[in-house]
Amino acid sequence: MKADKLRELDTKELDAQARQMREQLFRLRFQMSMGQMDGLKKFRVLKKDMARLLGILRERELNAQKG
Repeated sequence: MKADKLRELDTKELDAQARQMREQLFRLRFQMSMGQMDGLKKFRVLKKDMARLLGILRERELNAQKG
């Protein structure tokens, strides 16, 4: 997901999406430990999306502290 689309969402939606991503990451990690390597590319993409999402949440948190 692109950062521009994430910035359009409000904080509650971002929190909900972060929860869903954590659950998906857990499931993919479990599948990979069982020997199913089909999810490796999806796992990498999901980790990057999660990092983007957390970065935007942190950005909003810092802006709220300033203003």
